[in-house]
Amino acid sequence: MITFPNAKINLGLNIVERRADGYHNLETVFYPIPLTDVLEIVPAEGTDSTLTCYGNTVDCPVESNLVMRAYRLLQREYAVPPVDIFLYKHIPDGAGLGGGSSDAAHTLTMLNAMFELGLSPERLAQLAATLGADCPFFIYNRPMQATGIGDVLTPVEVALSGMTLVLVKPPVSVPTKQAYAHVTPQAPALLARDVVKQPIPMWDGALKNDFEPSVFGEHPRLWLIKAALLDAGAQYAAMSGSGSAIFGIFDSANLAEDIADTMADCAVHVMTLP
Repeated sequence: MITFPNAKINLGLNIVERRADGYHNLETVFYPIPLTDVLEIVPAEGTDSTLTCYGNTVDCPVESNLVMRAYRLLQREYAVPPVDIFLYKHIPDGAGLGGGSSDAAHTLTMLNAMFELGLSPERLAQLAATLGADCPFFIYNRPMQATGIGDVLTPVEVALSGMTLVLVKPPVSVPTKQAYAHVTPQAPALLARDVVKQPIPMWDGALKNDFEPSVFGEHPRLWLIKAALLDAGAQYAAMSGSGSAIFGIFDSANLAEDIADTMADCAVHVMTLP
């Protein structure tokens, strides 16, 4: 069985408060985008499960990989048999795009189908939440407002279908823990959920990512990329999550292709939004 775990972008990201457990409550809108990894799962040839990774380097032990952790979770809970897993990594890591979380969620969904476990999306989302805060989103994989630590999801309508997205991942890494350390939580004046219901030209100044001021201060190149996207005609541009990917939303595919050609030292992906 083969599937294509997709990335997401954050439309707005409000860091609302620091919790007693050290995590942060936030408010954002997750939007799925058609930038994907490739995930194949087949019955194991041996007596134990394996994970083989290709493409972008995955710098962690096999048993720590979210894909293998997702498999082990279902193995413990539902005694699923051994499998061989093949993962081709294309979504950039450390970019705020949720690639690892998507791989894990799609692993749960695939195993549920392969072994006819009959688990509902709600049950799969509960299991996914034990793997990572944004993993449950990829079970539903449609635009969602996320609150709590990112695991409380409410469907939201966002009119972006047919728009062109330019996604830029520069050679810059932003550790999530470091990004949170420089943010002062506060209640937002406007919820991302409400702003994204408005026409895109009304998003500027209203839809914000609380990580941007401190992260851009540490990495000015990210601010320059965002400015370049806006200057090239993007109706909206922002950093996704805690970075370092920057995206611009264009209503012209030609304008999008033109700006993509100017960023040769970055990983640039141009796609039509679903």
